[in-house]
Amino acid sequence: MALAVVEPVETPQEEADIFMPPPEIVTTPCDPWPRPYYLEDGLRKVHPYHYTYNTYCKQRWRGREILDIFATEFRDRPLDYYKDAIECGKVVINGKKVPSVQHKVVNGDIISHTLHRHEPPVTAQSIGIVHEDNDMIVINKPAGVPVHPAGRYNYNSIVEIMRAERGYEWNPLPCNRLDRLTSGVMFIGKHAKAAAKLTDQIMGRTVKKEYIARVIGEFPAEDVVCDQPVMQISPKLGLNRARASGKDARTIFKRLAYYPPNKHTNGARAGEPEDTRTDREKERDSHMSWKSKEGYSIVRCLPLTGRTHQLRVHLQFLGHPISNDPIYCNQRVFGPTLAAGDALSDNDSEIISKLSRMGKSETAEAMAYHDEMIEEYNKRKAEKMTGERCAVCATPLYSDPGPHELGIYLHARRYACQDGRWGYETGLPRWAMPPVGKDGPTETTGETDPMALVEGVGMLGLGKEVGNGDGGSEEIKQSGPLLVMPG
Repeated sequence: MALAVVEPVETPQEEADIFMPPPEIVTTPCDPWPRPYYLEDGLRKVHPYHYTYNTYCKQRWRGREILDIFATEFRDRPLDYYKDAIECGKVVINGKKVPSVQHKVVNGDIISHTLHRHEPPVTAQSIGIVHEDNDMIVINKPAGVPVHPAGRYNYNSIVEIMRAERGYEWNPLPCNRLDRLTSGVMFIGKHAKAAAKLTDQIMGRTVKKEYIARVIGEFPAEDVVCDQPVMQISPKLGLNRARASGKDARTIFKRLAYYPPNKHTNGARAGEPEDTRTDREKERDSHMSWKSKEGYSIVRCLPLTGRTHQLRVHLQFLGHPISNDPIYCNQRVFGPTLAAGDALSDNDSEIISKLSRMGKSETAEAMAYHDEMIEEYNKRKAEKMTGERCAVCATPLYSDPGPHELGIYLHARRYACQDGRWGYETGLPRWAMPPVGKDGPTETTGETDPMALVEGVGMLGLGKEVGNGDGGSEEIKQSGPLLVMPG
């Protein structure tokens, strides 16, 4: 029998999937525990430490040079620092030193920056506990402390301070957000389910919020509704302005108290030196309309929308900015009128330029000359560059902030569920109490409650139609005299 030779049939081999490992990144050299806090001069400070920032390339960074990204996106260090950091390898991409400062980043790149981190001090005031149960903690946030680590702040944040107090493994979950300069009610979830439930309520506008503000001048006695849209002008600087083309925004304001300045028989305010201005200086000041708004008012504020800086922008637009607001009550930035009633000017670039210099070579402080609680010493003392440098990293050093810089006169006093199932509030902050020698309210009353004007979040009760910013209107039920400031 003949044997046939059978050639083996070659089975095509499938190419194995090639695993591409993720790009290398630089890890933080250390995560000190306990946190390197120390208390000094009424401030919570952090000893400098080495830290590595890691971030994926953002969409707006694609195709841009690495130095250009640092120069335009970050404010913490001068341009020369970033140039040197890239050239010496403190800034790397995907764990590797880049060939030059002109290197362009692409999608998927991980940018790492290792530096000697200097955190700004915050107030040493403790975080107040309003309520605590198995699901959440309701806190009274001190002014001047950011909620999350961000920018120059890391351990000096609400999240990290509470972690330091309760243990390294404890993970606080903030459910609402307050600006760094604002104090007041905040909700901290103890577990993800509770945090998600409350966050959904707040985002769904089923929670009513009330703030207390202290503003320059005599705020109108009538209830005031401001409908002016708000637009973000500079995310980098945190600047927003009243603009007809901005996002819909609505706030109800109700005055709680007005305190005129103390005056001597000769017309000078108590505790102040005699007016020694020349005739020319008096003529100059006569054109600064905000200077005629003597004294200050305590105002209850009910935001019906949640735009960034909404209350601060609306109060500025109404001509009664928060009296120690370093942005919206700053004459060096907005000029002698403080942008009262201004929703049409095209000077945003000029405003951004002026504001960007604050805290560098100029003091970042509000021009609140009529504020009797701020002493002259505190007006002069503010955080700015000292001219000195760190012995470890040669970073320019900032002076400590003045007490008036640690926060502004804006306090989240009350949060309440729309259906009345729960509500939490604090007392009036110290700066809202009557000054020494004067009578005034020491607590809020139903007669001055802005929520009395509202039958539900997003529904104003004013007895007339008020534009809601998108061409529509809402029927409103009136409960007293009303001054409407349309958008």
